[in-house]
Amino acid sequence: MFNKSKRFVLFALTIALIALTATFTLTQESWFPSEWGPDDRRGAVNRLTPQKVLEAASLIKTGEVFQLGRVYESGIPVFGTRHYSLRIPAMSGPLGENKTTWFEEIFSGEIGQIGTQFDGLGHIGIGDLYYNGLDQHDFAKAEGLTELGVENVGPIVTRGVLIDVAGYKGVEHLGDSYEITRADLEGALKKQGDIQITPGDVVIIHTGWGKFWMTDNDRYAATEPGIGMEAGQYFVEQKIVMLCSDNWGIEVVPNPDETLAFPVHQLFIVKHGIYNLENIITEELAAAKVYEFAFSFAPLRLKGATGSPGNPIAIR
Repeated sequence: MFNKSKRFVLFALTIALIALTATFTLTQESWFPSEWGPDDRRGAVNRLTPQKVLEAASLIKTGEVFQLGRVYESGIPVFGTRHYSLRIPAMSGPLGENKTTWFEEIFSGEIGQIGTQFDGLGHIGIGDLYYNGLDQHDFAKAEGLTELGVENVGPIVTRGVLIDVAGYKGVEHLGDSYEITRADLEGALKKQGDIQITPGDVVIIHTGWGKFWMTDNDRYAATEPGIGMEAGQYFVEQKIVMLCSDNWGIEVVPNPDETLAFPVHQLFIVKHGIYNLENIITEELAAAKVYEFAFSFAPLRLKGATGSPGNPIAIR
């Protein structure tokens, strides 16, 4: 009888220990609330301070401006069934004796998710859960997101850093589905003068993949070189605000682990509030070896939208 009771007690203690371990592991892996509190809706842009703006301004030496945004036009590469359409109705007017006439446009498309596109915090989730643990059933409405809309972001003015991975590897462009590693990033930064990434920076990666934009759309959209989870975790550790790249999805596609789909998006946007800016122009910065610069981008204040178009700029 004593042995049975002893075995039962040991069994119960074992079960309790397993439960405690599971609870501890779940707590350790929990990604919400965010480091800015449970009510935060802005994510990593909370790292942008007046000091970061002044730091960016101090990098302007020549006043040369680089436009990083692609032209929005018919025929651009798009993901899946997204589309772009712009039409000009017949001329309106004339009005008044001075015969004022005008044109305007009708646009149709996923305005925040085509061309040069900014991924907001409402764009990507892990199942039903989005940034800060918000459940999509509570905020995703047909008329727009009632939480995590892109109107919460505000202007992004900070230090920008270019990492020319293609240049570091000595190629015009990285290969299809090449996974950029942490070693690649650190090696490129060292080659570029041992540049350091600091909290609040915006980082731009040059893969050379932009070569195929509007020249070979099928190849551009089929796969892409990009960062993997190891490199993604590196950027999380550096506490960046946003990662930008000359490809359509920031990360390597398809993922080397065929069971995963866009895990870096989840790591950045959902778990850490870090933004993506995709389909940008990097060739000019890379060719001019402009590795540090003032960066500016202001998402359109589209209430309830998942993202924004725009034309980011770099100034040296």
